[in-house]
Amino acid sequence: MSALSVKHLLGIKGLNLDDIQLIFKTAVDFKQVINRPIKRLPTLRDVTIANAFFENSTRTRLSFELAEKRLSADVINFSSSGSSVSKGETLLDTVNNLIAMKVDMIVMRHQHPGAAYFLSQHVNATILNAGDGTHEHPTQGLLDAFSMRERHGEFKGLRVAIIGDILHSRVALSNIFCLNKLGAEVMVCGPATLIPKYISSLGVKVEYNVEKALAWCDVANVLRIQLERQQGGYFPSLREYNLSFGVTMERLSKLNKSITIMHPGPINRGVEIDSDVADSQHSIILDQVENGVAIRMAVLYLLSSGSQPA
Repeated sequence: MSALSVKHLLGIKGLNLDDIQLIFKTAVDFKQVINRPIKRLPTLRDVTIANAFFENSTRTRLSFELAEKRLSADVINFSSSGSSVSKGETLLDTVNNLIAMKVDMIVMRHQHPGAAYFLSQHVNATILNAGDGTHEHPTQGLLDAFSMRERHGEFKGLRVAIIGDILHSRVALSNIFCLNKLGAEVMVCGPATLIPKYISSLGVKVEYNVEKALAWCDVANVLRIQLERQQGGYFPSLREYNLSFGVTMERLSKLNKSITIMHPGPINRGVEIDSDVADSQHSIILDQVENGVAIRMAVLYLLSSGSQPA
């Protein structure tokens, strides 16, 4: 298999196992490229990509932009802040204007779940979902799994605990879908108020005690407490959350094993994870950042139907 089974990357749910393995195989090649002195390839020289971000982003936007430039694409960056969107222009009108400028691919982050799917049904361009509301964040799910594979090898028998705000997290869903397809065991852990009632139907274990979750897992993927979504009083205070669910060195020191610590960023230090954990030898957080560029290069390349990387 040398091509993806999908035209768009809307979510991990729409990928099959062969798609994921092909993305990983291609990312390995691109990781070699970005670690050599000449990091640029001419692969997407004739492709124009618009990064349309209707919601704030730093890491994902910069990672996609760097991946696009490493592949020699022409890049347009669009932010809804200060644009005609603030004057009432619809999503479809905004994107159709971009396509009228002969854009081939659109990388989009939007606050509403399903926005990327909606666009894929109405425009003649390849859509890459960079996060849609609380739905999915497929490239984050892929880069997280790719990072786990680098550290642990096979997924069979690998135990992954996703800890934190599961209810509002698009990262959690994409991780669950991806790890399930790869054969890992998945547990979610957090306050009962932040665990969706449907989550066990996705084939994951549910735990409300962070010490038990850490003792069970080989990998702990710690999610950001999304301060911008915390209007519902899901827990008493940030201090209380840290005391009950924070991943601390004290908690890790009580384990009779070493586990891998991950975080999709940005980190709220001293809330969901303490600084000494995030910066420890247990952590592969910066590896995730590096792998994000390679994974996004792989996805862009495969969706553009180009040739093999040089």
